[in-house]
Amino acid sequence: MFTGLVTDVGRVVAVDGDARLRRIVIESAYAPDGIALGASIACSGPCLTAVSVESHGAGCRFAVDAAAETLDRTTVGLWREGTRVNLERSLRLGDEMGGHLVTGHVDGIAEIVARETVTGEDNPWGASERFTLRAPAAFAAFIAEKGSVCLDGTSLTVNAVSGRDFSVLLIPHSLSVTTWEERRAGDRVNLEVDLIARYAARLAEARGLMPG
Repeated sequence: MFTGLVTDVGRVVAVDGDARLRRIVIESAYAPDGIALGASIACSGPCLTAVSVESHGAGCRFAVDAAAETLDRTTVGLWREGTRVNLERSLRLGDEMGGHLVTGHVDGIAEIVARETVTGEDNPWGASERFTLRAPAAFAAFIAEKGSVCLDGTSLTVNAVSGRDFSVLLIPHSLSVTTWEERRAGDRVNLEVDLIARYAARLAEARGLMPG
């Protein structure tokens, strides 16, 4: 499990394989002794398994394998050398629960349809950015105003919803510690809907199937 609070921005340094299985090496500021073989790491949303770890400079390089399902349903298949990715290591018992509960199981890909700067008078911390995104039709119903959503591994609050479109606001700090400063209209991002919304919808569906 994760929280959607990004703790490092890594960089892809190597990609090998094909559409069935791809090995991706990511450079990170994480200490190598803090990543065990087999550890789960959220990489811009998808939960991937560390299959190798080695020291590199002040941090490390770790490799993950992405199978066909991940390559088909996420943006991982688009990653190339130099791609920057939001990273978060899995929760441990006793960790502070910030953000919201995130599984790292990406539901689909959302597209950014607009980005606008939101400024405040005499704001010494800089401008925030509002992103409007379009969700896949199958998952639009799970996104609610003031609810939570995970986009490229980042826990965000939904500001508004209109059909399949919804908006989120990123403050200057969030922009500076994630890959969101690079995002523009037309970009695609990994979407994971709120876990509670998913189960609530399934429960409602199951009740409709139950005999009266």
